[in-house]
Amino acid sequence: MKTNLKKFGFCMMSAAFILQATSMGASAANGNHSNSSIHEKKIVNVAHRGASGYAPEHTIPAYQMGEQMKGDYIEIDLQMTKDGRLVAMHDEKVDRTTNGTGLVKDLTLAEIKKLDAGTWFNEKYPQLAKEGYEGLKVPTLEEVFKKFGKKANYYIETKSPGVYPGMEEELLQVLEEYKMVDSKGRTKNVLIQSFSKESLMKVHDLNPRLPLVQLFSYKNQATISDEELESIKEYAVGVGPNFSKVDGQYVKMVRNHDLQFHPYTVNERADMKKALEWGATGLFTNYPDVFNEVLSEYKHKDNGNKVTK
Repeated sequence: MKTNLKKFGFCMMSAAFILQATSMGASAANGNHSNSSIHEKKIVNVAHRGASGYAPEHTIPAYQMGEQMKGDYIEIDLQMTKDGRLVAMHDEKVDRTTNGTGLVKDLTLAEIKKLDAGTWFNEKYPQLAKEGYEGLKVPTLEEVFKKFGKKANYYIETKSPGVYPGMEEELLQVLEEYKMVDSKGRTKNVLIQSFSKESLMKVHDLNPRLPLVQLFSYKNQATISDEELESIKEYAVGVGPNFSKVDGQYVKMVRNHDLQFHPYTVNERADMKKALEWGATGLFTNYPDVFNEVLSEYKHKDNGNKVTK
């Protein structure tokens, strides 16, 4: 009888947990990770650098377009200026996405604010060019928070953290300043990702309640062990590898360890469908509108295959 009661109690607790879970799913083994605003069962659509297939990456218009296309998260890559300000930019250098040259770490925020972060897109993609993209500025993390507020969800990456001492502390300070975390350090709308385990561990030490995602970049066919996944589970709630190097077995292993699986960057419909069939719980895409279409088709197909008794 006691055994049955224990089983019943366990089932009830499990059900309650699932109802409270987030897009990032089950908490890590230490149980400290907070819930996000998106339910675990919802497959998340991450607007990669904003809707960067349609607008200059990491600019306010790209983030706005991502929201308009019903992306679940605004992805923000962080670099840090010479004077310690966090800005939204993928590369360590400003050369590719602005009219300037040099390393972000060698430029002050005032110098970066003088750069044009949009004209390059018009020149590279004339079919998508808009006059409004000319002269766009590189936004700071604070400016993104001011623009989109606490109702938006943010998927934030510490880029090249070894280059920027104090990046993690500055990030957490900004999160607190803009009330993206509560008094207990919990958040409902922020995920932090990095390729650097050291950076994630530093964030985890500073605030163990923040949900973290371990990124991977594989040059060859991706493999991962049960031991690695259990280690990741100690501090993170999910993994994000490059989709081109993974297969169904990799995804199965990740999910068997109750970790979320958010590959990058998935832009083709066929790959989106494949990711869903393998069990991805979300993905990064430059085309959030396309992924929503694929998701709708996938759900319709899935519902059609259900057998009613």
